Amino acid sequence: MAPSGVISITTDFGHRGPFVGVMKGVIYSRFPAASIVDLGHEIPAHWPPEAGFWLSRSYRYFPRGSVHLAIVDPGVGTERHILVASHDDHIFIAPDNGLLDPILESATAGSVRRLDDACLQALGLSKPSNTFHGRDIFAPVAAEIAAGRLAVTQTGAAVEEWTPGWIEPPESRSDGRICGVIITIDSFGNLISNIDEALVAGMNRPVATLGGKTFVMRETYGRASPGDYMALINSFGVLEIARAEQSAADGLGIGRGAPLVVADGG
Repeated sequence: MAPSGVISITTDFGHRGPFVGVMKGVIYSRFPAASIVDLGHEIPAHWPPEAGFWLSRSYRYFPRGSVHLAIVDPGVGTERHILVASHDDHIFIAPDNGLLDPILESATAGSVRRLDDACLQALGLSKPSNTFHGRDIFAPVAAEIAAGRLAVTQTGAAVEEWTPGWIEPPESRSDGRICGVIITIDSFGNLISNIDEALVAGMNRPVATLGGKTFVMRETYGRASPGDYMALINSFGVLEIARAEQSAADGLGIGRGAPLVVADGG
């Protein structure tokens, strides 16, 4: 797999302060020809599941050989490990805290490595800070891989176990209902779940229940009158609860982690 030179970055750093900019500076210092894409920096602080969700839904839109750097790292400076994974002709670098779980579900043998001290020393990274591994470890490793100077196999030993995700995958119950959770809220206030379109495809008339309220499925936002609530499959292939021209999250007072159930209304 030839590197594309593209590096995506996903963090919970936000845009206040120099943190994201400094990481980019480190990448460009090592690999001036890099193409850096900000996938998102508004992940809720210390909430790896949302970063993993967006990364797993977004990486396919990048060229093969891209490096995807994701940092939501409440365990920075502790004994937590860093994973480097090769999957579907893409490379992923993230803390071993469950962030990569949606991607590693289908990982093949030998495709996941644990970044080790020998690799860091070879790159001159033997003395990272305790609080900014994004600058001192993640960014330089991503740059070296994207530049083609560091192979995934050189980053450390292969591992077969890693920290599981914080959120259970959607469950299909014996009564035909599908149970998932709200995993994220976008800037429009749409409540986005982890229930894939394929899970509800066989239902004649899917009806979603969230916070004690039911929502019928619609094809798109424009099929509802302003203020109406609806369930729909969004552009990333998962079920969301929306409110036409308004915020469903504000209107319902519901946030991340809320249980969502989909049943066949007949």
